[in-house]
Amino acid sequence: MTVDVVIVGAGPAGIFTALALLKDAPSTTIALVEKGLPIERRNCPKAKVGHCVGCEPCRITTGFSGAGAFSDGKLSLSHEVGGDLPELIGEDVAQAAIKRVDDVYLSFGADEHVEGIDNPGEVKDIRRRAIQAGLKLVDCPIRHLGTEKAQEIYGRIEDHLRDAGVKLLFETECTDVIIEGDAATDSAACKGVRVRTRAGEEFSIIAEKTVVATGRRGADWLERLCGEHDIEHAPGPVDIGVRIEMRNEIMERVNNVLYESKLIGYPNPFRNKVRTFCQNPGGFVSQENYDGGLAVVNGHSYKERKSENTNLAILCTHNFLEPFNQPIAYAKKIGELCNALGAGHILVQRFGDILDGKRTWQKELSRSNVRPTLPDAVAGDVTAALPYRTMTSIINFMLAVDEAIPGFASAETLLYAPELKFYSNRVKMDANFDTNIANLHCLGDSSGWTRGLMMASVMGCLMGERLASGA
Repeated sequence: MTVDVVIVGAGPAGIFTALALLKDAPSTTIALVEKGLPIERRNCPKAKVGHCVGCEPCRITTGFSGAGAFSDGKLSLSHEVGGDLPELIGEDVAQAAIKRVDDVYLSFGADEHVEGIDNPGEVKDIRRRAIQAGLKLVDCPIRHLGTEKAQEIYGRIEDHLRDAGVKLLFETECTDVIIEGDAATDSAACKGVRVRTRAGEEFSIIAEKTVVATGRRGADWLERLCGEHDIEHAPGPVDIGVRIEMRNEIMERVNNVLYESKLIGYPNPFRNKVRTFCQNPGGFVSQENYDGGLAVVNGHSYKERKSENTNLAILCTHNFLEPFNQPIAYAKKIGELCNALGAGHILVQRFGDILDGKRTWQKELSRSNVRPTLPDAVAGDVTAALPYRTMTSIINFMLAVDEAIPGFASAETLLYAPELKFYSNRVKMDANFDTNIANLHCLGDSSGWTRGLMMASVMGCLMGERLASGA
């Protein structure tokens, strides 16, 4: 197959690359390679059978729109949230692109209501309490798609790309990029990719431009690719943590005023960066599976369907210097240990039991005010799996947040593990997303530059616009 542009990964970055190309250069021939399924076939069997059946690949994390289709679908409308892309392209460029991307989501049916902008006085009071607790509050306007609505929106986008002539190659895995020349002498150039279908057919896609946007799930694959082909990159941080769950009553004020509170702290004694992430009012804790059977925890929030609980992630950032340069492998080992202690399931423990130095028992969960929304999570001891540095930082951060949001660190608050974010490999590139390999571009969370739905979409939008203009 020969095309003008081949895109590996049909997550937000890949999708918006294609959308921008079609808008600005509609005659461009595009192939979009995706390991998973089209969105209309991405149904998780757990909803019917009550437990994870280990789909390979996981239908929650893989397929058209990536993990975005089954996330809570929050679009952060500020360049201050979503990774380090503004450092590469400039804050003004990033904010302007956010507006263009947001308009695209609106055109495909996103809710026009924006959370977090109606009560500035209340926001100031929450910020004051955060400052008194030694924390920073990042208040960010949010457009909430909702898990079920996000799937509808991405379904319309998929139909639009198909109708526009984009070659959508589902259940097709990219096995390698085709590189000619020598990276050491700056003569290397990418000529396309090699792929393998689910049926075992292997073939090459020759393209003038190759865009790799494989998301968090493909971060370790891209890291290996960089090593094999001398694509310049550097190990970045890795986030390790838990997802906590509490009654909506505890988070009611923050949920109503901000919808999502993004709090950042550097708790003693280690001073690692710890932050809240992906808050889901009335949401549900969920499980995602990665290659090799690794089970990690996440959270969803629907537009219509609501629970009695709010869940959010607490992530501790770890930076590694020489001689160690495999942060993704480090995080996976921790995840595997959590899974082993939970007999292949997500671990859950009450915060009070952690402070008391005891494990949580299943019967204790059934007596609590906070009932787990992940029914097959296994009660146990999260502290037996997470490193001391990580666990200590999370505990002290939660106690600080409790000063700003009373009840946050109550005895019945649930901690699920592992919550891991795989975006640690940072590909070196310029503001046009050019790597040291000619005609090869790496986007989204797997590139190490973005974190989340909006910024990955922004990076794709800018990539498509620049390809269309010949930049």
